[in-house]
Amino acid sequence: MAGGVGVAWLNSDRDMVIGAESAQVSVDAVPLNRLTVAPLVERVAPAVVNIAVLQASPYAQNPLLRDPYYRFFLGVPDEALAPRISAGSGFVVDAARGLVVTNHHVVENARAIAVGIGDRQVEAEFLGSDPRSDIAVLRIPARRLKQLPLGDSDKTQVGDYVVAIGNPFEVGQTVTAGIVSGLRGSPDGGARYIQTDAPINPGNSGGPLINMRGEAVGVNSAIIGPNGGNVGIGLAVPSRAARQVVEHIAGVSLPGGSES
Repeated sequence: MAGGVGVAWLNSDRDMVIGAESAQVSVDAVPLNRLTVAPLVERVAPAVVNIAVLQASPYAQNPLLRDPYYRFFLGVPDEALAPRISAGSGFVVDAARGLVVTNHHVVENARAIAVGIGDRQVEAEFLGSDPRSDIAVLRIPARRLKQLPLGDSDKTQVGDYVVAIGNPFEVGQTVTAGIVSGLRGSPDGGARYIQTDAPINPGNSGGPLINMRGEAVGVNSAIIGPNGGNVGIGLAVPSRAARQVVEHIAGVSLPGGSES
């Protein structure tokens, strides 16, 4: 049987070679402009921002470690008490009011917050956050801003194409794409999560998960993987939950996408 199968394969290959010219797929069978998300990215990327946060060192919050003797005894260098800078992502949801959405864990315990928009950086005002949903709201000067509408995450389905935009590992604004891999419930009974295989890494936190309509259907929040790196399991807070938090904290009704 093995020899027969081998002969059959060789015969099939030979037939393919002989008929290759007639079986060749036309190069214009699929227009190239349908193989790119570049127009979508060009439209939504200006609303995505980088966030730099000045935070107190965790060591500085320990009263014992403020004593040089204890630091020496425990082997903690003085430099460990210096403030640290962390980075994340976010996006503008209301350009007229300068409202920016990000994750609670990105700006938690922040002494100062700076938002990078294109080639400029502005100081942000922290309006409030909801640790349970991991959503935080900032306000920046409403000047030359673009906004990204929040879509209806309840209409999101497994298999939908999505794009993630953020600042992974502080390399600068980066675009990745994938699909919605699953819709997951929270272990503590809180908001559901949208699971995606669009590559998400540290620094993407707070950035948008965008559908093909150009709406944010989620706020990228966490990854599941060894060593904190991407293995294709990213989690985003659904846009409906984010909308509720933002409107409650800011006291406004947000302009929306398909759910308005």
